[in-house]
Amino acid sequence: MRADRVFAYGAAAGLLGDRLLGDPRHGHPVAVFGRAAGAVERVLWRDHRGWGALHTAVCAGGAVGLGAVAARAVRSSPAASVALTAAATWAVVGGTSLGREARAVARALEAGDLAGARARLPHLCGRDPQALDADQIARAVVESVAENTSDAVVGALVWGAVAGVPGLLGFRAVNTLDAMVGHRSPRHHRYGWASARLDDLAGWPGARLTAVLAAVAGDDPRGALRAWRADAGAHPSPNAGPVEAAFAGALGVRLGGTLSYAGRVEHRPVLGGAAGRAVTVPDIDRAVRLSARVGLLALGVCAAGRLLASGRRS
Repeated sequence: MRADRVFAYGAAAGLLGDRLLGDPRHGHPVAVFGRAAGAVERVLWRDHRGWGALHTAVCAGGAVGLGAVAARAVRSSPAASVALTAAATWAVVGGTSLGREARAVARALEAGDLAGARARLPHLCGRDPQALDADQIARAVVESVAENTSDAVVGALVWGAVAGVPGLLGFRAVNTLDAMVGHRSPRHHRYGWASARLDDLAGWPGARLTAVLAAVAGDDPRGALRAWRADAGAHPSPNAGPVEAAFAGALGVRLGGTLSYAGRVEHRPVLGGAAGRAVTVPDIDRAVRLSARVGLLALGVCAAGRLLASGRRS
């Protein structure tokens, strides 16, 4: 079986597994990788960019190498190759868990349980929930759904289409390293620089595809493109900006503004502000449904792209 068909069948099966089963409840491969990366950090940490770059190379390179060895071991068996791709896809995508967590916050808000919603919010993002009211929590959830649609679904599928199982595992490794050390804390300001920059690079194509598909699948395609063009460039993240702006326009809401991370206040640009309204609790479900549509479209685009690229080479 050709490699393009292996990816198409395997990725479809893996995405279906995520939809039906969600993330593994015990021994999640991403959690295992996180513990291994933490152990490497304890050995290598120095307040220096070079040591941080070595940490990134060891961890991300190890994930890519493991994927390459596994793919090579089963390449003589089409069924095993599809199964391996399916397992890798299921392990690295997280669209179902993302939607479940978002809807859990929404249910708490709908029930008037602000304390419960605040307790659930850290499952989705690192924002400080204690000073947030219901609508501010809803906005944080919608922003997290948008950004993680790219990070947890579309970006992985893009790199799976490009490089198969090594691409799937490598992208998730880079994204996980950024979450662990890529933030600008005193400990990781220098050490995490390489992980943060590599995550920006790896996430670039997936973020743009996510923004395009959000415009296609959303309620207001023109509004999504308009918000992307007008607002994304002002966002501090080169990848979150296009995604959140496109979601804001597609949903007809305003995202961004003042927020707090671990006591550090940030004043983000307003996305979708020209025509958008303030986020309310029902917008969480709308964002989750948009995220699911984007994930399915991304699977089709990535599989078709892989098939077309293979056809041109043959």
